[in-house]
Amino acid sequence: MDWVVTGGAVLRDGAMVQDALALSGGVVGEAPVAGAVRFDATGLLVMPGLVDIHGDAHERQMQPRPGVDLPVGLALRDSAAQLIACGITTAYLGVTLSWEPGLRSLAAWRALKAALPAARAGAATDLRVHLRFEADNLDALEDALAGIADGSVHLLGFNDHTPGIAKKLKDPVQVAKYAGRAGMAAADFAVLVESVVARRGAVPAARERLAAAARAAGIPVLSHDDATVGDREHYRAHGATICEFPMAEAVGVAARAAGEAVVMGAPNVVRGGSHLGWASAAPLAERGIVTVLASDYVWPAMLEAAFAMVRRGAMDLPQAWALVSANPARACGLDDRGRLAPGLRGDVVVVDPAVPAPVAVFAAGGLAWIAPGAASRLAR
Repeated sequence: MDWVVTGGAVLRDGAMVQDALALSGGVVGEAPVAGAVRFDATGLLVMPGLVDIHGDAHERQMQPRPGVDLPVGLALRDSAAQLIACGITTAYLGVTLSWEPGLRSLAAWRALKAALPAARAGAATDLRVHLRFEADNLDALEDALAGIADGSVHLLGFNDHTPGIAKKLKDPVQVAKYAGRAGMAAADFAVLVESVVARRGAVPAARERLAAAARAAGIPVLSHDDATVGDREHYRAHGATICEFPMAEAVGVAARAAGEAVVMGAPNVVRGGSHLGWASAAPLAERGIVTVLASDYVWPAMLEAAFAMVRRGAMDLPQAWALVSANPARACGLDDRGRLAPGLRGDVVVVDPAVPAPVAVFAAGGLAWIAPGAASRLAR
């Protein structure tokens, strides 16, 4: 079906312009096609679909409470429904492959990988996998390499949370949190951590193999929670061209100096700061240090964060929207989306700026979601 979105302010070439947007054959068209269905966007904004480089809110659908697991297929369908309603037309599911049992285990990865083809076929959002590989997860290395080789993984993330977890073993509250997620007794979890740490000598070779596999597959690589500029240099040497959630401002500055994308969480912007007490993303974005905002753990935060950036007064909407659409698309090598131009994917979110919230979402040129009461805007 062909569409034409009329009456709204369209984000084109870095500016908001009053224009009609044609969608035909799954892409943005040069001009409306005769007989196209019209969507009246009067009073609304017509924006490129959101591109989420890292979102792990799907874990709440897989395990809504500690130790309570739901079928993966159901969880992915629920996740896909929420994603498209948030205007996210491309989503990299942040799938952590850890040495922990339970939600982030090898078994969970295998189940998700098996369910993903059906989920992708039924979803309007382009569902992709950002595999967050925990450095010490040596027993899952072959599975990770196989997932990269067979196309199940679209973005590789180097994670290394084990040292931080090991430091918290004397804190019973923290141990209980991790143990609950893993479905283990606290004492057993502590023993597991100690056994994992004992194998750390094998991590560098495993990391080399992962980096080589990503290069062979042509997928982008990022590093997560870099604490120092030295960490960033180390992962850059392994092909990581994206710096995700740097723990110090100097790390982000060094990444930008090298021409790399720097990612922080949209919830950080919405809340006015990091829930962990780290750097505040909004002022770093205004200074050009942070270039991408990801949903992290709250999908609706992406759209909200763009408007929050505008309210701060240092960015206009096109600049703020680039943080959640064009920039993440570019960082992931997706040159067919993130902007509204002829021939690019017809991924569009029509936004009511007064809320702000989606009124309608088009994915690959088709109407994928519409808000209650908005059907009156449709006409032949």
